[in-house]
Amino acid sequence: MAGRKPTTEKKMSPAQPDKRGSRAIKRGDQVAEQIKRWINDGQARPGKRLNKEAELQQIFNVSRGSMRDALKALEIQGLVSLSTGPDGGATITRVPLARAFQSLQNYLFFESVTLEDIYAVRRTLEPMVAAGAVPHLSDVDFDALERSVSVCEPFEARHAEALDQRHEDIHFHDVLAAAHPNAFLRSLCQIINQMLHTLVIVAGNVTQQDYQSFGRHTVAAHRAILDAARRRDADAVAQLMTEHMDEAHSQLRTVHAALQQKLVLDSELDLSSDPDAG
Repeated sequence: MAGRKPTTEKKMSPAQPDKRGSRAIKRGDQVAEQIKRWINDGQARPGKRLNKEAELQQIFNVSRGSMRDALKALEIQGLVSLSTGPDGGATITRVPLARAFQSLQNYLFFESVTLEDIYAVRRTLEPMVAAGAVPHLSDVDFDALERSVSVCEPFEARHAEALDQRHEDIHFHDVLAAAHPNAFLRSLCQIINQMLHTLVIVAGNVTQQDYQSFGRHTVAAHRAILDAARRRDADAVAQLMTEHMDEAHSQLRTVHAALQQKLVLDSELDLSSDPDAG
């Protein structure tokens, strides 16, 4: 770490065979694994800067190229953030939600996942998450939920604004998920919401009347859920969310929506606005 060297520092021996086979592990991969061990051991926490690149080369007894390969691999995995300049270097980060979404979606690209599959899962998870979030919603959360509903009401007739409002509809669910105390459940819902935000497409011949109908139904459902949440009525929130999931699924069929099968590129990720970005 900056200002001191981790206690586990030692010169690295030449690349050793992978225990799973005869393949030799590259020096850069060895370095990346050792830095992961620092993170596992608590020596490198999110927000902490690693030593300068030249110092890391000495610590690991590797070339500049191998050191950069290691740091780049960790950056791709979302475990470090790299900056340039005199004060640049590597900083440990929490893995951004956008990276987790990218990895999962790139895996699912080779599977046969449909919008039907996603809504089968949403119908189970969303009511559970929304109800569980109710006791934990703060004034800030209620303001965010209110703002989300207001952005989508009244519903815009123009196509571009309609798409923006559909994205805001998903943000409503993100706010609820973020308030849930179960991190695993919260993350699952946020990743699913990101899939809907990024990958759902609708038929090109969908009418503005269909869009407006979808928007009106969604706004009404979100308003009812928000009102029940303000009353701290978790049971009502769960019931309303179940009805909302069924209705939203039906509305998506009306506009001929489908899940786009595609790999998610780095250029399509907005890591800067990721709430989990470190």
